[in-house]
Amino acid sequence: MPPSPESVSKAVAGNSGTLYRAPTPRLTRTMACDTAFRIIARRALGGLSAHFEGTCRGNPAALHQMRIALTHLRAAIVFFGPMVSDTARTRVKAELKWLNGQLGPVRDLDVAIARLRTASKRDPRVTPAYRACIAKRSDSHRHMARALKSNRYQRLLKNTSDWIEHGSWSIRKGKVSTRKRASPIAGYCAGKLTQWQKKLLKKSRQLADMGTEKRHRLRLLNKKLCYSIKSVEELFPDKDLSRQQAAQKYLRRAQKALGQLNDGARGHGLASALERDGIEAPLQFLGDKREKQLIRAAAAAYRKLAAFK
Repeated sequence: MPPSPESVSKAVAGNSGTLYRAPTPRLTRTMACDTAFRIIARRALGGLSAHFEGTCRGNPAALHQMRIALTHLRAAIVFFGPMVSDTARTRVKAELKWLNGQLGPVRDLDVAIARLRTASKRDPRVTPAYRACIAKRSDSHRHMARALKSNRYQRLLKNTSDWIEHGSWSIRKGKVSTRKRASPIAGYCAGKLTQWQKKLLKKSRQLADMGTEKRHRLRLLNKKLCYSIKSVEELFPDKDLSRQQAAQKYLRRAQKALGQLNDGARGHGLASALERDGIEAPLQFLGDKREKQLIRAAAAAYRKLAAFK
């Protein structure tokens, strides 16, 4: 049996990010959409809790996993958007965006540091930039840890959990709202995933002409689709699951290429910031040739996905 809203709220009320940890039930194809949303969202909240301590201690892997859990949660809220739309959702999304803003800069520095560490072994001139990024990461981590240990973060967890369990979206009257909540999840997922994939493929046709910001938005849409498929993959029968996994292979290829393009853009920004501080950063995170290769790789993955039956 799923926990009662009261038991979840009591768990959230604990210190240091403690949240509901008991195993959540599996999704089933005939399960109502509101039940499925709660299960998926609880899993994501549990992921935030599971990696809270490690993230506060400065563990890069824990921070990465915490961001993944947060992305799963934010994607689920958008995925079930027609059903969970209410006045509180705007506040919940704003607070989750704030949390992402605390975690993101430190994660970006972790990625840059890993690259600078490798580069410094080949070129000693990179060492000052590497050390400067480590110091910057330390400062950014302290700021992030204070945010995670703040009352605001505790309220975020409790308010988000309360909204998931018994927000006004869950009791809204009317035939349309009732139908959305009671609809079997399998049918809803099939339609929603198809809709998102069509949107992604349509936008990807302009990839070669996109600037950095538009490529970033395409990457976020790609990520949102990947994470949503992952959240509901247990719904697919073996045959359909194999097809979804094959399709995900192309999504992951595109995601990897777009992610490297995004990391390169952020790396250029970081190098410029270091140079403004008087620290030479004699490296190029992403050259023009490599950028074109990555764009071609992402475009090829999308073409294969579009042709996949």
